[in-house]
Amino acid sequence: MEQTRLTTGARRIVALDALQGMIDALAADGYQVLGPTLRDGAIVYDHVTRLTDLPSGWTDEQDAGRYRLVRRGDDALFGFAVGPQSWKRFLHPPEESLWTMLRREGVLSVEPPAHAVPKYAFLGVRACELHAIAIQDRVFCDGPYEDAAYAARRREAFIIAVNCGQAGGTCFCVSMQTGPRAETGFDLSLTELLDGGEHCFLVEAGSEAGIRLLDQVAHDAPSAEQQQAADAAIAHATAHMGRRLETDGIKDLLQGQPEHPRWDEVASRCLSCGNCTMVCPTCFCTTVEDHSSLDGETAERVRRWDSCFTLDFADIHGVSVRQSARSRYRQWMTHKLAHWIDQFGTSGCVGCGRCISWCPVGIDITAEAAAIRADPRQRYE
Repeated sequence: MEQTRLTTGARRIVALDALQGMIDALAADGYQVLGPTLRDGAIVYDHVTRLTDLPSGWTDEQDAGRYRLVRRGDDALFGFAVGPQSWKRFLHPPEESLWTMLRREGVLSVEPPAHAVPKYAFLGVRACELHAIAIQDRVFCDGPYEDAAYAARRREAFIIAVNCGQAGGTCFCVSMQTGPRAETGFDLSLTELLDGGEHCFLVEAGSEAGIRLLDQVAHDAPSAEQQQAADAAIAHATAHMGRRLETDGIKDLLQGQPEHPRWDEVASRCLSCGNCTMVCPTCFCTTVEDHSSLDGETAERVRRWDSCFTLDFADIHGVSVRQSARSRYRQWMTHKLAHWIDQFGTSGCVGCGRCISWCPVGIDITAEAAAIRADPRQRYE
């Protein structure tokens, strides 16, 4: 083991057993280690205790409305793009209790949730997902009203990123300047190396917490060849994006096209199912439901994920302000690629491609934006 004091940005080589050592060390420190696993024909995020829990030797084939797992020709642990889940489901869970009201001897009291704040360690976070987490941080932590539950979970999170060595068929993170290399927002980042019969990882330290974890396992200085191999893997992913989105002027383009006929064309295909918003790592819309016991002694308010595609999402005093699929899809896409910039200073899209892969009719946000750009506004004024 190299004994030199590590600093942020240091790069080291670790073997497979060292990655297992990191998982064990995180678990011993009270973290729930979550990472990619195989379940129900997809790669999803779940608890990981052993390297055998990871999808060794599997990759994904993705296109518009299509997702398939296929075998690789090697034993890569992270040789895939992204699946239907994002880390949002842990930091901003699909269902969450906000408060409970109790009646005791005729006296009402409101109590916050009694849940302990979990310590999550995320293993295998892609660069686009790091940007998605940063976007949700702006929404839930940086505004005038902090979401206390989200902020507490976020403060406890430990992140091990993975640089992409291959791009998925619907990926366009290069267009959004969000990948495929993890630049910031991680404690450690990994680049998986399998050339020459050696299976190891080039690790970069991104924080003091990451350095402390790396210090607990065997590591060595990388050779020039290993650093070149890691850079070449990321360069390969960069050059083989499955999709491309032209972002120059896209905010003004979309905000200036509310009556473009392309909205009618896409609405003729859209099912308003909300899949795109459910798989999106940045969508954050919710609704609340109140439940009470039959005896009237307890009541609870629960927050659930919602979607701008659901029919009652835009109800105001019983009247929906978006009554058509046309208006709902236009709202989603224009908000994602344009209005977010006004609200949060960044696009709401990170180029992960999930909305394309998991749309049951294969609607492609990059194709819709390109169609509007190719048929300019002047014709409809």
